[in-house]
Amino acid sequence: MRADDGDVALETLFLPFIDGPISWPSQGGALFLRARDGWPLHQRAWPGLVCEQSFRPAADALERSGFALATAQEDTRHPLVLVLPPRQRDESRALFARAIARCASGGRVVACLPNDEGAKSGESDLARLAGPVSSLSKNKCRVFWTAPLDGPADVTLAGEWADADATRAIADGRFVSRPGVFAWDRIDAASRLLASHLPGDLVGRAADLGAGYGYLSVELLERCPRIASLDLYEAELRALELARRNLAPFAGRVALDFHWRDVTGGIDARYDVIVCNPPFHAQTRADRPDIGRRFIAAAAQALTPGGRLWLVANRHLPYEAELDARFGRARIVAQQDGFKVIEAVRGSEGNPR
Repeated sequence: MRADDGDVALETLFLPFIDGPISWPSQGGALFLRARDGWPLHQRAWPGLVCEQSFRPAADALERSGFALATAQEDTRHPLVLVLPPRQRDESRALFARAIARCASGGRVVACLPNDEGAKSGESDLARLAGPVSSLSKNKCRVFWTAPLDGPADVTLAGEWADADATRAIADGRFVSRPGVFAWDRIDAASRLLASHLPGDLVGRAADLGAGYGYLSVELLERCPRIASLDLYEAELRALELARRNLAPFAGRVALDFHWRDVTGGIDARYDVIVCNPPFHAQTRADRPDIGRRFIAAAAQALTPGGRLWLVANRHLPYEAELDARFGRARIVAQQDGFKVIEAVRGSEGNPR
């Protein structure tokens, strides 16, 4: 996303290096946590920049632009660590703790948040871990940075916050989850509604598009004993890792596969059944019904003739035209609490309608 398309936090993050309060390291490069591509990354050279991003569309964009990607398991320390913290505070605090842990002796952590997404709280949190910070405000954002560091100022707090987004049991121990993933501490109401209407006669090869931590997949396998295999597609790697754990009890019964993938780009396999609670936001708060429409198009392409899509969505989202265009028939099965459950059936090959 380009800053002129709304990613002003990315633009503001780099202002201290453009305007001069701090300098880009001459050696050792920088690690960019929750990195996003955009024109600020291309306005000049940033030697040694390594990016980390668990959200597949953003990771793909960085790779297309030629940036090196690191994984969360790597532990190389850098003289500069950049951070675009997430909204969820436990996840954000854990990310600050990890940023300091990945910072070389004498290095700095630099972070940026929009004012309406907790900029002051984020600055305060970083200061609690690292000691006094400097900051500047522009573009309705705040960028803030530490003094040269030699580890955290509060070692005990850093240890506590490093575990702030740790995996934990939810739903009376039925699932494991962690802060920051979709509906992380509960069963999503829309997904629950869809699960309650899944018919027991679903059979064959199945897929869950946008699987999250695996709730719908578990419900599908528990309710539909004739499902032979199940592929889970999820753009957020942190959620997909949880889904692997939550689906492990079914590994001996059905063939399972897990795909870190942006479904909006389409999928290659063919299925008899697809379940889906498509996202309708990207990394912003604005409605993005185009994402759901692309999920529907991907499902239509992937289903075999006669294959069935079971989908839930907010009632106001305009998916009906896409369903009518892509499927032989579609019907609203239930409407409740602002959600709608839809079944759509793929038409004959070469004639989706």
